[in-house]
Amino acid sequence: MHPYHPALYDPYDPYRQQFPPGPPPGAGGQTQQQFLPPPPSQFPQDSGVSTFAVDPGGIRRCLYRFTVIRLRNGRRFWFFPIFVGRNSIAGYRWRPRQYRWVYFGIDLNEITSFSCQF
Repeated sequence: MHPYHPALYDPYDPYRQQFPPGPPPGAGGQTQQQFLPPPPSQFPQDSGVSTFAVDPGGIRRCLYRFTVIRLRNGRRFWFFPIFVGRNSIAGYRWRPRQYRWVYFGIDLNEITSFSCQF
C-alpha cells in the first residue's frame, strides 16, 4: 500500500506526484494484457542521435503510446509509459519471450534515446 502524504502529492504539479503503484498482488501482469495489445513487430530505424540526458518534458509526449527505449548499455525494448516523474519513468515493458507486458520503472539517466509511435 502506498501512503498518501499531502506534502508529496499535488495534482497540479506533475513533478511532485507520487510514483504510481504496480499491478495488484497476484495479477502477474495478466490484467494489463487484456487491454494492451502487443507492440509493433519491428523496431523503427535508429536515428543514431542520442542525448546526454532525457528531459521529462520531452518523454512526457510519449505517455500512453508505444515507445522504443534505448538504454546506455545498448539494449532497446518496447515500452508503454504511464507515468513520468522528475527523474524516472514507469509503465509496461514488452517481454517478447513471454509475450506479455510487465510493469517496469527506470531512471531517466539510464535512457540514451526514445522514439514514440504517433
